[in-house]
Amino acid sequence: MAGAAAVAAGAALGAGTSAEAGERAEAGFRADPSRARSRRPNVLVILGDDLGWADLGCYGSPHIRTPHLDRLAAGGVRFTDAYSAAAVCSPTRFGLYTGRYPGRLKGGLEEPIGRPDELHGIPPAHPTLASLLKSAGYETAMFGKWHCGFLPWYSPLKSGWDTFFGNLSGAVDYYSKISSTGVDLYEGEVPTESLGYYTETIAERAAGFVRREHGAPWLLNLNFTAPHWPWEGPGDRKVSEEITARVKAGDQRALWHDDGGSLATYRRMVEALDAAVGEVLNALRETGQERDTLVLFSSDNGGERWSYQWPLSGAKASLNEGGIRVPNILRWPARIRPRQVSDVPVITQDWTATILEAAGVEPAASHPLDGRSLAPYLLQGAKAPEHDLFWRTRSSRALRRGRWKYLRATTADALYDLDSDPREQANLARRHPEVLRSLATRWEEINKDLLPYG
Repeated sequence: MAGAAAVAAGAALGAGTSAEAGERAEAGFRADPSRARSRRPNVLVILGDDLGWADLGCYGSPHIRTPHLDRLAAGGVRFTDAYSAAAVCSPTRFGLYTGRYPGRLKGGLEEPIGRPDELHGIPPAHPTLASLLKSAGYETAMFGKWHCGFLPWYSPLKSGWDTFFGNLSGAVDYYSKISSTGVDLYEGEVPTESLGYYTETIAERAAGFVRREHGAPWLLNLNFTAPHWPWEGPGDRKVSEEITARVKAGDQRALWHDDGGSLATYRRMVEALDAAVGEVLNALRETGQERDTLVLFSSDNGGERWSYQWPLSGAKASLNEGGIRVPNILRWPARIRPRQVSDVPVITQDWTATILEAAGVEPAASHPLDGRSLAPYLLQGAKAPEHDLFWRTRSSRALRRGRWKYLRATTADALYDLDSDPREQANLARRHPEVLRSLATRWEEINKDLLPYG
């Protein structure tokens, strides 16, 4: 596969580090089989919301400082060619929780889920990452954004998580927690109230969970809404009051905050996200759980208005690279050496398969995974799994195979060589018709097994 394992052998990554820092070794991924684990790992999965591919210092951001996430990358592996399962919120979360293409479930066809109804959500009987780990003895918790269906039909507690504090919808005001359907904050399945800055609040909850006494390994999903609109940084209570009043007055676009935001506000939002991640990572270190905790950081899709995406084109909701390529960091000190960079193409569903294998848990035979486990590659130095990465929306389609990407964003098919053209500017469809034909055929083969859009 083009984009085979690449390894950074240089100095630790820090704030402002170039996305291409470090020398790349030809020998493959530096797994460390000698680092024997003494127990099944804890699993901490952290999602940013609409975070752009290059919004972190370790991915080349020129103006946002993210020292905690940069240190996380320095302690493990930073993936340069990682992707979300979809270009918007809900379908990617379906992909992460089920390990399958979002289009296998009706709720995964929504881009994204906007209103409560019985038709759209992860069915409680469907196996999830949480339910599978829970059945193997894991404690499970989620703090933050769910966005995979509304009560009374769907919730994290119905899909395998023991503990939940967060919002069910796609976006809430950072202080009032108002959404387009009313105040949206739950303790379990009971409405609750919290007027603190949401990024900080859920980090405090997550850190508290980490600090508890645990009689078993645990799974913690920490799902930030940052840096999703509305554009509110820490302390922006007046902005929150204005947006909340507009929502209550019936302004359907108030939360979109089309008339607000700035690069400076966005920077404060991302830096607050970084500080919140740092709080949880500090709890891991102070409780002695850092070594045996697998930490995965990613975003649910690409960035939008204020994100730094260079050199990618497109943004959230598009299948250009800027809409689906995301920052991706993995750290597990007990098993994986630090300061590594991998350009292996990976997608959300691969992480579901990887986590299950790392925990020694078999997926449900009745619901086979669409992702491929990277555990042999990461932990034993095996060749990375080769498989086609697939996306679709109601109006677009894409498939990546190694260096090649097939994209239909309008009515015409395009073919790009991502190794030389990650900005997707040189359409090679006429030069390589056989490659285009092969990728388009494969896209159709995968698509025929998925639910059609209504």
